[in-house]
Order: sequence, then C-alpha cells, then structure tokens
Amino acid sequence: MAWRILMTHRSDRKFRKFGLILSASLMLISLMVIYVHPSPAQLRPDRSPSTASPRLIVTPTTPRLGDTLSVIVPGPQAPVVQMTSKAGTKIYPAYDLGNNRWRAFIPTTPLTPPGALKIQAQIAGVAEIQIKTVTLQGRSFPTQRIWLPPGQDGNVSDWEFDQVDAFKKTVSPEKLWNGSFRRPNDGEITATYGIRRYYNGVFADDYFHRGVDYAGDEGSAIVAPAAGRIVFMGYEKDGFKVHGNVIGLDHGQGVLSIFLHMNSIRVKRGDLVQAGQTIGTLGETGAATGPHLHWGLYVNEECVDPTTWRKTGLD
Repeated sequence: MAWRILMTHRSDRKFRKFGLILSASLMLISLMVIYVHPSPAQLRPDRSPSTASPRLIVTPTTPRLGDTLSVIVPGPQAPVVQMTSKAGTKIYPAYDLGNNRWRAFIPTTPLTPPGALKIQAQIAGVAEIQIKTVTLQGRSFPTQRIWLPPGQDGNVSDWEFDQVDAFKKTVSPEKLWNGSFRRPNDGEITATYGIRRYYNGVFADDYFHRGVDYAGDEGSAIVAPAAGRIVFMGYEKDGFKVHGNVIGLDHGQGVLSIFLHMNSIRVKRGDLVQAGQTIGTLGETGAATGPHLHWGLYVNEECVDPTTWRKTGLD
C-alpha cells in the first residue's frame, strides 16, 4: 500500500525519493540476511555426513590380558600400525582384507602391562593419523609352586630353544585358516593358558604357561586346529629334550601353532594340512611327566590365549 501511495503522488518528489531509498534499503537488508545465514547445502554442496572419513576399528573393545586385538584400518594401501603401551611402542604388519580394508593383529600376554593401549595407523602419503585408545584389563591367572632339586633347572639346551624361537618369527602373507579353531585333541584340559609359577619359592616374573595341555590317551590323534602349512619339525632323538617330538604349523599372517611331547609325527615339512586333519599322536616325549599334548598359539611372536580363536577364529 505504501508503494502505491508513493507512485500515485508523482508530483511529490520527496515521497518518490524516499520510496526509492526505502526500497533499495530493504533489498540490501534482504541480501545481507541471505549472505549471513546460508544453508548447509549452499556452503557444502558436495559434502554430507555419509562422506566422513571412516575410522579404524579395534576389537575387542575391552580386551584383557592374553587377548588378540584385531585392528581394521580403511584405506587404499597398507597402513603402518603401531601400539604404544607402558612397555613401549611396537609396529605390527597389516594384511589386505579387500574392499580397501587392512587388518593387523596385536597380541597381549600375561606379561603385557595393563592400562591404556594407544593404537594408531597411518597410510603413506596421507597426512591423517587414525588413533584409537583402548584399556587393557588385568586378569588373574592360577599359580603353581615348583620345587626343583639342585642343578635340574640348568639342564636346558640353548640350541633347542634357538630352533623354536626361529620358528616363532615365521611370517607369511597368505591367510590359510577359515573360521574358528578346533580342539587339537579330545583329552581333558589339565593346564590352562597363562598359569604363573613359583620356582623354589621365588616368583618367576617372566614365566607363564604358554599354551593349553590336553591329557588324552597315549597314541590318540592330534589334529590341526585350523588349516596351515608344516614349517617346523623336531625329534627328541635329535636333541629336543624339552619339547620332545614337536611340530610347528603356520596358519599365515603371523599366526602359528606349536605341538609338544608328541608320540609320533604323521606329516612332513612343507605339507599343507586342513582343519581336523591328523598330524600326529599324543605322547610324553621331552620334558613331560605323563602323556599329554601341549598346544601353543602364537601371534606375531607372542603366545596368546587360544580361547577367542576357538570361539570366532578372528576370521
């Protein structure tokens, strides 16, 4: 209505001038409002919440001593994955899962200091560092008290342990296992993972039971808990006085199984075996007080609790 009045009284130049100024002012204010309050679409027409960078995934989210951590990192090429704890920083290899995803395994043991674990991953040429912190929970392990007569604790061959340590460093890029791991023997479990020991009344800071013991019948079948390749083998007669007849099985990507105190070995080095395939029989060779199988599971050179692997296989 005000504009119509201004246009009707054309003879009054003051009203005409005032009307033009008022119209221009309103237009300017309108433009300023549009500029000051742009919509998100106007500011970022090519961005949406769905295009945010994916983050690394660590499972389990609340690990405890002995668990294996699975770290999945999104990206076009292999990242450098490292974990920092109270014990220091260590780098772990990552393997291709397909669909621009990579996975690294981080082992923990009863000797790993509980507390914050800072896990970070970086891809070459990418400035962003993906970081996640999880808290490693403590865990109570059973204890044993062992009394040794004088001199018995020194009857250990460095050569034998050097051979086994070299096997534990085995790394091959191909993943051979599929799904959850099986029991290697049907016998009763007589010693669980992680048992700590006192020797002659002194607590052994660096010792824990590195595996699970199955007290099956002598001569009963030992089967491969998962697919893998036989890469290590030793016999009591050749100097393996502690481990006895022993087999090392490579499941790929730094995951290894070792079997101690066997009665017989029914495979040869280089054989590719399948889950459930018989690889030997249970015995009491080496430092064994009776017929049993000791099965140890190693990830990146550290002995981990096989429980998670038997439940899910970390496939």
